[in-house]
Amino acid sequence: MPISRHASIAGLALILVSAAAAAQQPATAVMPVREIDANLRFLSSDLLEGRAPATRGGALAEQFIATQLESYGVKPGMNGSYFQKVPIDIVTAEPATIKVTASGKATANLHSTGDVVVWAGSATPASEARGELVFVGYGVKAPEYRWDDFKGMNLKGKILLVLVNDPPATSAEPALFGGKAMTYYGRWTYKYEEAERQGAAGMLIVHTTYEAGYPWQVVVSSNSTEHRTLPRPENGPAPIGVRGWIQHDVAANLLKQAGLNLADLVKQADTRAFRPVPTGITIDMSFKNRVAHMSANNVVGLVPGSDAKLASQYVVYSAHHDHFGIGPAINGDSIYNGAYDNASGVAAILAVAHAAAKAPVKPKRSQLFAFVTAEEAGLLGSQYFGEHPPVPARDIIADLNVDEANPEGPVRDVTVMGDNKSSLGPALAAMLKPEGVRISPDEHPEAGYFYRSDHFSFARVGIPSTTIAAGVDFVGKPAGWGKAQADEYVAKRYHQPSDEYNPKWPLTGTAQIADIAYRFGTELANSATIPTWNKDAEFRAIREKSLSSR
Repeated sequence: MPISRHASIAGLALILVSAAAAAQQPATAVMPVREIDANLRFLSSDLLEGRAPATRGGALAEQFIATQLESYGVKPGMNGSYFQKVPIDIVTAEPATIKVTASGKATANLHSTGDVVVWAGSATPASEARGELVFVGYGVKAPEYRWDDFKGMNLKGKILLVLVNDPPATSAEPALFGGKAMTYYGRWTYKYEEAERQGAAGMLIVHTTYEAGYPWQVVVSSNSTEHRTLPRPENGPAPIGVRGWIQHDVAANLLKQAGLNLADLVKQADTRAFRPVPTGITIDMSFKNRVAHMSANNVVGLVPGSDAKLASQYVVYSAHHDHFGIGPAINGDSIYNGAYDNASGVAAILAVAHAAAKAPVKPKRSQLFAFVTAEEAGLLGSQYFGEHPPVPARDIIADLNVDEANPEGPVRDVTVMGDNKSSLGPALAAMLKPEGVRISPDEHPEAGYFYRSDHFSFARVGIPSTTIAAGVDFVGKPAGWGKAQADEYVAKRYHQPSDEYNPKWPLTGTAQIADIAYRFGTELANSATIPTWNKDAEFRAIREKSLSSR
């Protein structure tokens, strides 16, 4: 039934469209499109300068979100404050000082950012890494798969050349490293961590658009400006001097000079028998940095539960509020507004928080709303939240994350990252099925999206978690329209200044995602049981250990 946008969200949060309308489009509760539009438009405006953490624009975004939560009646979620301070080291390489050269069996001056993109491995005034280039395949050490690309070789002081993604599955082992789906071993974050454990001086990851899941321009825009990291723990391994990516053809040409064929090396790396290949090429990388020790904020709100016992358990809704700030100009525009990524997700979760605060009957368990910082820097805000939660991690029963909340219109399908890892996927599918909305399988499991959004930081500390996003089956659009829109976005707007607010967006799809998250979170908050990891999930043991400590 038609309902005015001006209607109160509290009274409408659980109203479904009529059965007749449901035959044409998915049933949804009515979320306030006008409110979503206003929040999205402000957060993605040039005034906020791209919302980079620890900048004026980032601080404006934090204050705006906290103010909205307070106006909705959402309580502070951090011991009387809306803010969780996140310490961040900001490291900026001075472009004019970047030097990357090859000598020995291959000679070249590698150009930044055309051939390579490099940045500091830690917050130091100068970064350097000089050593022999050693090809280490996929750079994976995984005892559970009986896989070791290092074979005990002493790699201290070496520059490692590594392939992106996991070793491939085979016909004999179709489930090896998750089959087609990426595991954490395929993520670039893991590879740099393993390089540190091996004592390497530096690492270069070979880039191809297909294997990485995004074009070279995304590598450039994501890594050639400021880098943000959490302070290094004193008891951890020594950081590598330089991290970076190298264009596939550039790496192939260097190896060719040394009498090596990259295609042949890749074939060798696809087997357990692979051993590291010293190349006889010395790579010398150095540059100066500007270092600042600063902080940004996660913004956290709380809606207490109604049950005396279960109120001490929590459902978390999360979305990252940061983007890339001001960066390299593209077509004369240097502000990376991040409208889709992720002002849309923040607007959606703000709508959920408003609905939760105004609901006349609160669910049994409490609800936390975490608007986290520094996601684009490597999930730093959510990592800090996971490691320093306002309540014990064992008492958080689930995290429902929204990253890019479909402004294009309602869909008949949603994607649920990690739907095959925990009970969250089947539970959400069961909730949506009567409404004609289905869960579509991940079309690109090889891209490892499960490990690239903030819910992963919750998973790492054992909390069942997922990101809920729109699929590609759009109501009222021809087959293929949704995929075409997604492909166009990745190619032309993802992590680029062109990710701007579009006044033509209907935002009914954003409202739909907000509604699904709200109703599912409410269902979890009232459930007699709590979500669980599947037996083969890599986070199950962490959760069981956490729960046993109650």
